[in-house]
Amino acid sequence: MRELLTTSYSCGEQRQPLLTQTIGDFFDAMAARQGDRDALVARHQNRRLSYAGLKREVDRLASTMLRSGLSRGDRVGIWAHNCVEWVLMQLATAKAGVILVNINPAYRTAEVEYALNKVGCRALVTMTAFKSSDYLAMLRELAPELSTCAPGQLRAARLPELRLVVQLGDAAEPGMLRFADWIAQGDADDPAVAAAAAALDCHDPINIQFTSGTTGFPKGATLTHSNILNNGYFIGEAMKLTADDRLCIPVPLYHCFGMVLGNLACLTHGATIVYPNDAFDPLLTLEAVQAERCTGLHGVPTMFIAMLDHPRFKEFDLSTLRTGIMAGSPCPIEVMKRVVRDMHLSEITIAYGMTETAPVSCQSSTDTPLDRRVSTVGLVQPHLEVKIVDPETGATVAPGTPGELCTRGYSVMHGYWGDEEKTREAIDPERWMHTGDLATMDAEGYVNIVGRIKDMVIRGGENVYPREIEEFLYRHPMVQDVQVVGVPDRKYGEELCAWIIPKAGTEPTADDIRAFCQGQIAHYKIPRHIRFVQTFPLTITGKVQKFKIRDVMKAELGLHEDKTA
Repeated sequence: MRELLTTSYSCGEQRQPLLTQTIGDFFDAMAARQGDRDALVARHQNRRLSYAGLKREVDRLASTMLRSGLSRGDRVGIWAHNCVEWVLMQLATAKAGVILVNINPAYRTAEVEYALNKVGCRALVTMTAFKSSDYLAMLRELAPELSTCAPGQLRAARLPELRLVVQLGDAAEPGMLRFADWIAQGDADDPAVAAAAAALDCHDPINIQFTSGTTGFPKGATLTHSNILNNGYFIGEAMKLTADDRLCIPVPLYHCFGMVLGNLACLTHGATIVYPNDAFDPLLTLEAVQAERCTGLHGVPTMFIAMLDHPRFKEFDLSTLRTGIMAGSPCPIEVMKRVVRDMHLSEITIAYGMTETAPVSCQSSTDTPLDRRVSTVGLVQPHLEVKIVDPETGATVAPGTPGELCTRGYSVMHGYWGDEEKTREAIDPERWMHTGDLATMDAEGYVNIVGRIKDMVIRGGENVYPREIEEFLYRHPMVQDVQVVGVPDRKYGEELCAWIIPKAGTEPTADDIRAFCQGQIAHYKIPRHIRFVQTFPLTITGKVQKFKIRDVMKAELGLHEDKTA
């Protein structure tokens, strides 16, 4: 029985020591033990690599980087969806001491220009095209000099630091190198790789991930070996991963969910990484789980909903599944129950975090009671601290009282690249990371995310948390998915608006929804505006962009941000 808390502060256990190796050293030791076992399966590329095979390719790529003139601390971007080359880049940069910069595949010309220049990328590995995105066309717009330069000799006015562009795929454009030709320049037994790795420290920055930038220009969260290696390890521990596990990873690698909760959780436990496709497809994910006999599956709630509601869902044998992580956005309780019941994920866990904390701060475990797993994000992770504070005073609040979640420990980022001011705004002098998330902590230490501070709706002086309303509406038999936001209102300051995706074959009305709420939740929590839609505006990682819902509603209702209209 855990000792009951008197304030909303909790410290993670410290029975297992923190890992002090670099990512490269830890991976080498794992490959020595697990050489013949599957490390990576990329079904869309028809490629399989054992741990020994993966190590050989990683060493060859690290050698290539050093021979290309890259050295410790240089930045190299990767602009691609999930693929074998992504993992090779993740591990080879860690061995060479080069900082991997994750470029969002959804970025367009101005955004990629900003990202590459903000951190001064010297090299970029890019895919050619995906659906309607032509990555090479965007690069040619930014660097027309590519067509006339030799590979590795780029001098572009708009991308002054970039020297080398490496292209994924079968052919190379003028001025670019094909990835297969680039890696062929390296030697898996190059002594320079071992020498470079030996000079590294676990606290060296090794990865830059850009935040979403919904409130301004994206910020480059700079993470160290220690940040992400330890986080991946303890995430895998919470899932009870072993070398016998095979984890299906349909979430994107450019995001912490894929590269840390996925790749590093597997690689720190000798488990097998399975990519069902380059980007999420519900049918291909279900096929991969069955064909590869996966024991784990990651996803954001919208992914699990898409799989559960796929017309062919019942055709697949998912009985090998036991664990995984649902994260990335609040996990609806009713969806979680269906995942446990219908997908055999009896030991699925919930994780909460943010890019700036490598990312996970709280996580449930496989043996967390189901009622806690479906209603909280679990307990603080080992070697970390979490507290809930009053956003106005900074005082730690009593258990059960909403406040801002703050976290401290090994996972807190090195800082925002080249932005000391924004770093100081996020991390206080005592090294507490202020998340901007509203949360509560109960007396046993279980944390529940209520919403974003900026998402909280104040209606007529009452604080309303959209997450609570969403959880209630998920119980309606005709509601597949729901998002609740606040919109300006002349009388009450703000009013609630619910966007609802109905279940297939149903046609609920606004009156149906309001009748369902009547007498069940307080009158001021019943949404005034109800709209039925087919989709929500999403980021590439599946997070709902609530600000876009607000913008649509404000335009529809003729409302203004000053709340006087």
